[in-house]
Amino acid sequence: MMPVFKSSRRDFTFGPWKLTAARTHIIKSSEAERLAEELHMPCVPEMMFGDNVLRIQHESLFGIEFNATDALRCVNNSQGMVKVACADEWQESRSEPEHTKEVIKPYDWTYTTDYKGTLLGDTLKLKVSPTTEHIDTEKLKAREQIMFFEEVLLFEDELHDHGVSSLSVKIRVMPSSFFVLLRFFLRVDGVLIRMNDTRLYHEHVPPPLFTDPNEIAQYLPVKESICEKLAFPEEVCLESTASSEGT
Repeated sequence: MMPVFKSSRRDFTFGPWKLTAARTHIIKSSEAERLAEELHMPCVPEMMFGDNVLRIQHESLFGIEFNATDALRCVNNSQGMVKVACADEWQESRSEPEHTKEVIKPYDWTYTTDYKGTLLGDTLKLKVSPTTEHIDTEKLKAREQIMFFEEVLLFEDELHDHGVSSLSVKIRVMPSSFFVLLRFFLRVDGVLIRMNDTRLYHEHVPPPLFTDPNEIAQYLPVKESICEKLAFPEEVCLESTASSEGT
């Protein structure tokens, strides 16, 4: 028996950003069948929250959101599929409607996805580029007031009682920043455990800190670092050595 989920929607505004977290019930079977056909899958996950979303949008309308449908579009049906004895049994048990048997093969029954979010905006969009920079985890450890927190489950499947496959996203907003963790988790009992994590971190420095050098220093990027040392003149060093030998 499927659990019952209470629908909720929370909006939160901080600076130029608006955050929306919507959670509702599992999609109806007719919607699930239509979506599975569209995605060329025998079926979508047992608990498919097609209307659940976490959205972060700037007042200029660009931003990023996380939803289940786009995540399933990133399932790779040709690479990295888990080959275990229970896979055939699971797929057979899920092939209920006749038309779902006529799908493109192969099929990743674990729903492994490398989804990183969906960019929003028409004329303006966030730009994605490789970087060597990393999130400063020390800043995340700092004790700050949590102004907003939400966790949204996008999909989950128990893999015919052989494990679990799930995708969820959570966000926490502090006075100086916000942090997002999108996590795909897969456990196939007795076979493997897999996690794909996407982390998003953005600092929004409060304007009052602009006038405080000690506080604003931690938010400024290091453009250049020069290391030097000062050495005593050689004459002073020799005199010091001679004096030491004479005592």
